[in-house]
Amino acid sequence: MSPGDISALLLTLREGTEMALIVGIVLAYLTQVRAYAARRWAWFGVAAAVAVSLLFLGTLIALDKEFEGATEQVFEGSTMLLATAFLTWMILWMARNSRSLKGELQRGMAAALDRGGAAWGILLLVFFAVVREGVELALLLFAAPGEGKLLGSLIGLAGAVGIGVLIYAFGRRIDLRSFFKVTTALLILFAAGLFSHAARELVEAGLLEPVEGPVVWSTKALLSQDEGLGSILRALFGYADTPHVIEVVTYAGYFVIAWLLSRTRLARAPITAPRPAASS
Repeated sequence: MSPGDISALLLTLREGTEMALIVGIVLAYLTQVRAYAARRWAWFGVAAAVAVSLLFLGTLIALDKEFEGATEQVFEGSTMLLATAFLTWMILWMARNSRSLKGELQRGMAAALDRGGAAWGILLLVFFAVVREGVELALLLFAAPGEGKLLGSLIGLAGAVGIGVLIYAFGRRIDLRSFFKVTTALLILFAAGLFSHAARELVEAGLLEPVEGPVVWSTKALLSQDEGLGSILRALFGYADTPHVIEVVTYAGYFVIAWLLSRTRLARAPITAPRPAASS
């Protein structure tokens, strides 16, 4: 596997698991309340969300091919900044809402089932919940450093589907808290590297060159960023063997702020009770 595959595996496994969690909660609830016909519309929502996400990824790839030189660096740096913003929002949103996600989804489905047009209500509920994760994943895969991300993406998605099946089959007996804690820590490091890499792209494009600063240290002789373990660490966590001041400051600054915010959000996270299943 290439370094790009490894970063793609992390991203697709985490984001794919979030999508699988949503779908698993929806299908389990619809089965619980015996709304079997509505499950088809939930799958339509998933299919539409996946199609939109793939279209978005294809658009990014097509646009990237239209640029070259400094313009390409500005485009790639900008998409990295946007991906960092999306990823940060996702980390903080999950820290704040993970405990209440199931209850909120069940209340939304119950409301759709209680009124007319339940099919469209379920479809749209699932579509918007999944497309948010899908578009974010597409942006992250495009912005992530490294080449050859297809294999890692497929393995990560396969793992996420497996987790989704377990969620649907065993429900509460599947504890994902440790998984989300570990992957959140890894994603914060990944986002810090992405933010630092974006700064480097904008420096090379000439936009941030005045604040680049000198090289802080060099570990090139010990661990080159272009081969072996160094290339993997670069793809995953933004390792640089000769970082300038701007890269060190952006990396460390982002990491500290994102970590503190995620811990604060987690401590304040509300707990929302799931809606009881309707009796029939």
